[in-house]
Amino acid sequence: MGVIPLSYVDLLLAATLVLLLAGLSVALSLGITRDLLIGALRTGVQLLLVGLVLKVLFAHISLLWISVMALVMVAVATREVYARQSIPLAGGWGIGLSAAPLFVSSFTLTVLALLIIINPDPWYLPQYAIPLLGMLLGNAMTAVALGLDRLTSSAVQRRNQIEARLALGHPWRQAMSGLQRDSARVALLPVINAMAAAGVVSLPGMMTGQILAGTPPMEAVKYQILIMFLIAAATGIAALLAILGAARRLFDERQRLRLDRLRSVP
Repeated sequence: MGVIPLSYVDLLLAATLVLLLAGLSVALSLGITRDLLIGALRTGVQLLLVGLVLKVLFAHISLLWISVMALVMVAVATREVYARQSIPLAGGWGIGLSAAPLFVSSFTLTVLALLIIINPDPWYLPQYAIPLLGMLLGNAMTAVALGLDRLTSSAVQRRNQIEARLALGHPWRQAMSGLQRDSARVALLPVINAMAAAGVVSLPGMMTGQILAGTPPMEAVKYQILIMFLIAAATGIAALLAILGAARRLFDERQRLRLDRLRSVP
């Protein structure tokens, strides 16, 4: 049995559920109505546009255009990471430490999976390359945003504690070690929870999609296990690179805490 097609009327019926939630938000004065509606609108518009782009990419397979789309995805993810931090690093460092970990981890593991594990022909086949990169990038984006936000916010809140440890002669790595561990834990907790609950509490998205498309369940399971392991690796690498890089940026060559390198300090 193939995929049961959905009409735009079906999607509008599903959208009424979001409108119902927005109505409840207004009634209860939750203050999230605007963000909820904007998020729903962005979801619909962005996914429809991506669908049109993927339709063209699937019909005209080109490494150049696939690379362009991948770079656009990284750029948008970088913007989201930077925007989600309450106190990001100022200037180019804030953007760079949001973009570089995403690029290094997601691109490296996507290419590794395509060339060695999945091995489609050609290796950059968009049917595999774009969804795989998207899943790795999306999860890494969340981890980097959470990790950097926790690190910089904690550094501001605990500045006296950090400076006291520096005054006692501790190197910056030791003075920041607790904050780095806490930030890494916060960053990795969502993916750890997702792996722990996969198949028991919930069926992950890719596996569900493949089963709905008619893929044999065991084949869908194997792909989902692969994806979960790749996501865990990409998330961990990206978060650790971002946290370590940001922690180093908060200190100068004389190992002084430099909170003026943050965009804004309360």
